[in-house]
Amino acid sequence: MTDTHGPRPVDPLTRFLGAADATPGRTAVVAADGRLSFAELARRTAELAGALRARGIGRGDRVGVHLRRTTDLPVALLAVWRAGAAYVPLDPAYPRERLAFMAEDSGLALLLTAEPGAVPLPGGVPALGPDATGDLGPDTPDTPVTALDAAYVIYTSGSTGRPKGVEATRGGVATLLAGLEEHGMYRSEPGVVGWSASVSFDASVQQWARVCRGDTVVVVDDTTRTDPVRLAALLDEHGVTDLDLTPSHWELLREALAARPVRLFMGGEPVPRATWDEITAGGTDALNLYGPTECTVDSTATRITGPLPHIGDALPAVTLHLLDRALRPVAPGATGELYIAGPAVTHGYVGRPGLTAERFVACPGAPGTRMYRTGDLARRAQNGTLEFAGRADRQLKLRGFRIEPGEIEGALTRHPRIREAAVKVHEAAPGDQRLIAYLTTAGTPDLGADDILAHARTLLPAHMVPATVVVLDALPLTPNGKLDHAALPAPAPAAGPRPQPADLSGTGPTGTGLAEQVADVWRTVLGRDDIRPDDDFLTLGGHSLAALRVIHILRRTLSVELQLRHLLDARDLADFTEAVRTAGQAPATRRPALVGGAAGAR
Repeated sequence: MTDTHGPRPVDPLTRFLGAADATPGRTAVVAADGRLSFAELARRTAELAGALRARGIGRGDRVGVHLRRTTDLPVALLAVWRAGAAYVPLDPAYPRERLAFMAEDSGLALLLTAEPGAVPLPGGVPALGPDATGDLGPDTPDTPVTALDAAYVIYTSGSTGRPKGVEATRGGVATLLAGLEEHGMYRSEPGVVGWSASVSFDASVQQWARVCRGDTVVVVDDTTRTDPVRLAALLDEHGVTDLDLTPSHWELLREALAARPVRLFMGGEPVPRATWDEITAGGTDALNLYGPTECTVDSTATRITGPLPHIGDALPAVTLHLLDRALRPVAPGATGELYIAGPAVTHGYVGRPGLTAERFVACPGAPGTRMYRTGDLARRAQNGTLEFAGRADRQLKLRGFRIEPGEIEGALTRHPRIREAAVKVHEAAPGDQRLIAYLTTAGTPDLGADDILAHARTLLPAHMVPATVVVLDALPLTPNGKLDHAALPAPAPAAGPRPQPADLSGTGPTGTGLAEQVADVWRTVLGRDDIRPDDDFLTLGGHSLAALRVIHILRRTLSVELQLRHLLDARDLADFTEAVRTAGQAPATRRPALVGGAAGAR
């Protein structure tokens, strides 16, 4: 057991207001639509909080936040806190049906949005624009809250087929910020933090809430946060000192980040040995963070250095237990399931008392307190650090997202012609993990992958849509009749190159047929030989990180200004090739600068 304690942390909103009083003219937020000083951010959050309170919003309420990545977004999150309520992030990139479920399941009292009608709302739930104002002036106190009041509800993948909302507390956020400070993970002076995570991903809390401790937060827009070249330019333009990313994202950004004095906060998935070794050898200032959503983002932290990957040790005020199946401490050096206790443990799952009781259990030796059963396996090394040892259940981690296969399987079987579904991760090549769906169909067997994936995209966020579909006559079973996951076959390799039509011979910027050059990049990234002009990148097994690799290679080899949307919006290879050709003919343009940089923020 590891048990650490620190001083009672200060509420994050109290810290923000203190920073606004101490340095009102310093830059607090930078986004594509401009920047806000701490004084301006305090004024705007007060006005919006007043509008919320005028509509009856207060302690115990949940307010949906459905906004694009502009200055409106951090204003809304802080305003909800100032009104005493909890925010429910609703990422505009999510499918409409998923947004509707989250809005109803969370019991929203009100929705903040600039796009009325974009989120289907339960009857009686009003919507309000982010520019609404009220009478909460500088002399009007904020709604008083306690450490146990809710701060936000973030939805994660659910094993039963429906997402589950995790309700975190204000005290949990305060504990997170204070713990990372005391552990030495933050710089002593104010930093410039890149906010790159989706607002619906719990890692975003560790990014945007940095403004509460006086840091400048640079809101990375949707295009830039998925484009290594634009992101690197933004780091330079605004002097970003701290950046969160997953190890998978590091693989795309390693060259751009190697020469920049940026502290990297890595989390969301285990750091591969090769990545760990490369960061250690290069002397990169990088941290490895571990923690489940149910324990307010981060529970352990360490600097990435030394010979072996590990997740460090507990943050202050976090208690770790390594237990066996009977909830007994495991022997030193043995593998056990990791349980987490302390003030950062969240309330549990909204409206799911049974599931909450299953995962949040009584803490041994501390009557009246609970610990969270992570489902993660770990062992303690001789030097006292924890080594991650995999999962004790079916839960998956893919490119930083926690995924319950059961939710994807449930979504797939909602298709009238899909009888059974099973999902697993297949590593097509070292570091290239892909989500594979195995299906049996009802009726005629000619259901196409395009139809299946189109159905999945209407129900699931992009990171949960399978990269490849495999249709089987029957799912393999163990002798006792359960699904045999180990027997699910690897996706069939490409059958071999197929003849390419003559229309692939158009001359490209390097003199070789442009479409052939583009197709060759697809072959390299996807590991396939059989690429045809009418093939769809996603249907061939492509995903967002693979798409970024394609864009990065083509930008480097052809010197064309491509964006991720050019590939994801294209219907097939032929359409994407035309997009590449058009981009190559367009005059080079500099990436638009964000209005008013953060140069004066430090």
